[in-house]
Amino acid sequence: MSEPRHRSWLKSPALWPLAGLLLLALVNLAFSKEFFSLTVRDGHYVGAMVDIFKNGSICLVLALGMTLVIATGGIDLSVGSVMAIVAAVAATLLQQGHSLALVLVAGLGVGLLCGLVNGLLISWARIQPIVATLVLMVSGRGIAQLVTGGFQVRIDDTHYTFLGNGFLFGLPLPPILVTVLYLAAWLGLRRSATGLFIEAAGDNETASRFAGLATARVKCLAYVACGLCAAVAGILASSDIKNANPLHDGLNMELDAIFAVVLGGTALSGGRFNLLGTYFGALLLQTLTETMYYDQVRSQVAPVPKAVLIVIVCLLQSETTRRWFGGLFRRASA
Repeated sequence: MSEPRHRSWLKSPALWPLAGLLLLALVNLAFSKEFFSLTVRDGHYVGAMVDIFKNGSICLVLALGMTLVIATGGIDLSVGSVMAIVAAVAATLLQQGHSLALVLVAGLGVGLLCGLVNGLLISWARIQPIVATLVLMVSGRGIAQLVTGGFQVRIDDTHYTFLGNGFLFGLPLPPILVTVLYLAAWLGLRRSATGLFIEAAGDNETASRFAGLATARVKCLAYVACGLCAAVAGILASSDIKNANPLHDGLNMELDAIFAVVLGGTALSGGRFNLLGTYFGALLLQTLTETMYYDQVRSQVAPVPKAVLIVIVCLLQSETTRRWFGGLFRRASA
């Protein structure tokens, strides 16, 4: 007998970050109703809700690639440094007068190359993912400084900066692009066998290999996709601030991406993944950040509520915690 549809929906990993979003919305509604106010300025929507989607776009796109990597049982600590390299390459090429098309192709190509290097080190050289990606994490910012000569590079190209600051139908362009990317990833992963291959490689690599699955190739492609997502994030971030800073671009963004994936219900041990949960998880982190900014919480204190939120959601996702609560409710009703 199949499980009732409403019960299977209640077990969805995406439910908990969505519940967190609704809870934060209620808190903001009770204490700061202006948080939900939207105004139109120069034909564009402006407000805290718009800022959440716009400022959260970087974490959203990084978390998309990180979801695929973690689903294979790996991790990528280098995405922040890849963002810095891509931003440095794009800004330098723009400063030299190259076309926008060449700049975008070069930036995405650098991200793909970084992902390929990580993938080869992990899937064929059999280096632990945390060690292999730590190498690029440490060296990546040095590479970015070599590209820029150790200086920040200002970006004045209006076509490039439109990617991070433009509007479409009155809404910021970055969240629209990232949402389309999520939809394309979902169609490619869930409407084909690709998603199943990724989950199989992360769940039991040995059994998958004996079943005829090229697990090394699957893992390598997951890191290539993660590098591509990091390249997109680097382009969006540098076009938003109109600057490439090798020391600060993407700094600590790999942690937010991992947090978003964990909040979305994807286990760090690998196996099943949930893109919708990752999307809600990244939005939950950004909503909490915007709420603290809105309430003028000091930046030194801001990481603490984020850590508490992550612990709470992970506990709610734990089967042990659910059984414990279930036992309490049964004893209370008896």
